[in-house]
Amino acid sequence: MADQQDVTATVDAADETEMEATSQAQRSGGSPWKRRLAMAIVPLLLVAVGAYFWLDARGKISTDNAFIKQDMTTVSALVGGTIVEVAVGEGDRVKAGDLLFRLDPEPYAIQLRQADAAIAAAQADRTALANSSKLTGVSIASAREDIAFAEADFERKRALMERGFLTKVEYEAAQHRVAQARESLRLAFAEQSEAQAKLATGPQVPGVYPAVAAARAQREAAQLNLSRTEIRAPSAGRVSQADRLQLGQELIAGLPALTLVDTRSTYVEANFKETDIGSIRAGQQVRISVDAFPDVEFKGRVMSIGGGTGSEFSVLPAQNATGNWVKVTQRVPVRIALDGKVPVELVAGLSAKVTIYIDGKRD
Repeated sequence: MADQQDVTATVDAADETEMEATSQAQRSGGSPWKRRLAMAIVPLLLVAVGAYFWLDARGKISTDNAFIKQDMTTVSALVGGTIVEVAVGEGDRVKAGDLLFRLDPEPYAIQLRQADAAIAAAQADRTALANSSKLTGVSIASAREDIAFAEADFERKRALMERGFLTKVEYEAAQHRVAQARESLRLAFAEQSEAQAKLATGPQVPGVYPAVAAARAQREAAQLNLSRTEIRAPSAGRVSQADRLQLGQELIAGLPALTLVDTRSTYVEANFKETDIGSIRAGQQVRISVDAFPDVEFKGRVMSIGGGTGSEFSVLPAQNATGNWVKVTQRVPVRIALDGKVPVELVAGLSAKVTIYIDGKRD
């Protein structure tokens, strides 16, 4: 009985050994085939992926060096003064002609009244000059009467001199009075000509007394300055940088006060490598994606290509006169117009990615 159990145990052990050997043989026999299969599939996958990207890149060029742009107008006061009213705030939308802020008008109102007074004074001067004896001819008539009297007196004195009833001194005095009267007449004519010249009008302002014209010009300047105390929007847009407007602040003429952003003029400025510019043409279709709105795709068209690289228009362009020069691929700005109605509100400066279809086809 014991011998039979030993034989059975031996047979079972042999069976287990055989099964384990078979399993190891199967594992060792399958590994080389899988490795060969993997070595064949991986290169094929790499080739397929590379071919996909190569085919996908054909007929288009892309850049993520692109930004949303909008036209901006810097608004400043043309006259200086104290801010007495602020009608807008940051982000407000305005129409052309809407009041933005107002300066204290009183100093310019005073200048306007001073100009009115100058006009009145010039008109009074003209009236006085027109009515003066020099211009009316009274002085000339008086001088002629003096000449007639002096000549008559001289003739009497000469007759007396010839008969010996007059001294030579009295005769010469009468002769001198005639000469003085004639000089007075010439002076009266000269003064009349001078007065007429003062009343004359030139070709620049025909028919208007020059002093009156100058005073009127001063009034127009004062009126213009007074109207400029109300600063209004030159165009429609959205108010930005309005925090500089504070009541009571003294504003200097020409100093930027706020900025108006024209949201209707939205476009994209994409900076492409100089090696890609040769393939870009106006009118080519463009696909645009904005980082702020990843789920929205925008369509557009190439409007124009910049007239120079970005470095050419920089504040401090590169100077390579020293000879220590490293060639850097330059970027050329390309302006792209958005097609159709923009579904979202874009803000100037947002980052974007631009793809231009240089073959005229879209995928």
